[in-house]
Parts: sequence; C-alpha cells; structure tokens
Amino acid sequence: MNARTDAHLLSPPGHTHLDALEEETIFVLREVAAAFERPALLFSGGKDSAVMLHCAQKAFGSGRIPYPLLMIDTGHNFTEVLAFRDRRAAELGARLIVRSVEDSMARGTVRLAHAGESRNAHQAVTLLEAIEEFGFDALVGGARRDEEKARAKERVFSHRDAFGQWQPKAQRPELWTLFNTRVHPGEHFRVFPISNWTELDVWQYIAREHIALPTIYYSHRRAVVERRGLWVPVTPLTPAHDGEVVHTRNVRFRTVGDVTCTCPVESTAASAGEIVLETLLAEVSERGATRMDDRTCDASMEKRKKDGYF
Repeated sequence: MNARTDAHLLSPPGHTHLDALEEETIFVLREVAAAFERPALLFSGGKDSAVMLHCAQKAFGSGRIPYPLLMIDTGHNFTEVLAFRDRRAAELGARLIVRSVEDSMARGTVRLAHAGESRNAHQAVTLLEAIEEFGFDALVGGARRDEEKARAKERVFSHRDAFGQWQPKAQRPELWTLFNTRVHPGEHFRVFPISNWTELDVWQYIAREHIALPTIYYSHRRAVVERRGLWVPVTPLTPAHDGEVVHTRNVRFRTVGDVTCTCPVESTAASAGEIVLETLLAEVSERGATRMDDRTCDASMEKRKKDGYF
C-alpha cells in the first residue's frame, strides 16, 4: 500500500464524509445530554463503542462525559476486551456500571436451556433489570444500520415502551434532525449515534483518529476449529469436539462479544489501515461472518429486539 493510496483511503482532503459522520454523532450525544434526565452509554469495549466514546470525549471533554458507561457482562467475555473496557473508562474519568447475566441467573430471571447455551440473547433480561434499577430513560449504543436488516429499521432515537419492547411500526418520524424525545413513566429510548456509519467508515475513522482497541481486533495466532463454515476459537468455553482438527491460524475478530458465539476471520491485517483494505474487499457482512448465534438462534434479531435486546 503506497502512501498516496493510503492517504486517499484513510483521510481524503477537505471536509470528508467522516467529518460529517463525526459531527452528526457529536450532535446526537449532546442532544441526549440535553433531553434526558438519566441516560447511560453502553460500552462493551468493542470497536463501535470505542468510536462512540471517542466522539463523546470530543463532545464533552475527558472527565466531563455527563452520563455513566454501562456494560452488560455475559460472564463469557474475552479478557482482552474487559481489560480494555476498564482501562478506557479510567482514562476518561467516566463512571463504569457493570451488570452481569450471571447475577440474573442467580436471581432466577435468566434460565439457560442447557449449560452450554450462549448467554448472548439473555443480556436483554439483565439490561432491562439495569434500566429498572437505575431508572435510565435513554441508553446510547453503538449499533449500526448496516449490521443487520432489523437494525436497519431503527430510528436514531428509538422508542421503547414500559415493558422495554420495541414496536418497529410505531416509531416516531425524524425529519430535519428534529427528535421527539418525550417519554411516559417507565418508558425509555435506545439511541444510536453511529446509525449511519458502515463498518468501513468505522475502520477509516479508527485509522484517522488513532483510536486504541483491544488487541484481538488485529491479526494474531490462535487455535481454531472449523465448524459450520466458521473458525471457532478453541477456549475452555468452546473446546474442540471429538474428531475436529485444531488449526493454528492468523486471525482477527471483526466484532467481539460472548466467547461462545463470536468467531474470528482469517487475516494478516495488523493495523487499522490494513483492515480498511480488507473491509473494502469483504463479501460477507460483519455479523454473518463472525456470529454463530445469528446463524443458529431460533429467534430472529427483530424478535430479540422486540423483547428488549439491544
């Protein structure tokens, strides 16, 4: 990759589409601070939430983000991601709230069908419990419309009823960036400041702004097995099955989440700039290439979102 091509891909001259996306995100983050009494910013430690947090830092300044960070922990997260989450919150002087699916399991509000079931979809229960505990009236998240067809239906300010449910046919119009943020007691909003970004936009912005990420987003050697067309990481939670061949490959994660349902892709990309080039050539969506639960879960994403999933 020569310098001229690299510069064109990562930071085109003048006021770019990345500048426009950043300005829109900052506007939405400030609108949340102005319109709601008890908002929270969902911060998983993943790339999208890292971009959103970087924009929040630009919007308000370090140590001045006016709402806490919230993470719903399945108990099966990558250790590199959790360490990054804690470090980044400390660097920004932000309050970090963590609520665990395991606590919901102990209360009996989450029950697994079997011990090996992915806890990813069950985060919805713990999230709704956290909303009730703290009285949050807005949750800011890093979901993007290009990720999945149900998420493409979301407004930037997406209303949830008193049961935490999403009604896609009853969403409020958003004309001329005017947002109706009125809520009745018990209701709340899910807010998506980077709705209009794509995976490519995210990586271009990460490269331009030199945003730190967990190391597993970049190429590294890892033991994996091939299962249903995906490379499944070999871990204590996801051991190789009898008869499976364990390979050691150069891989990276396009998205991070519960270890039991998140898979890497083969890659030698060791920098954000190299990932930009890989993303330009990708033929499979981010979630389609890496998320086992999207392939095997009985409930569609739209059904899961109606039930409270982010």
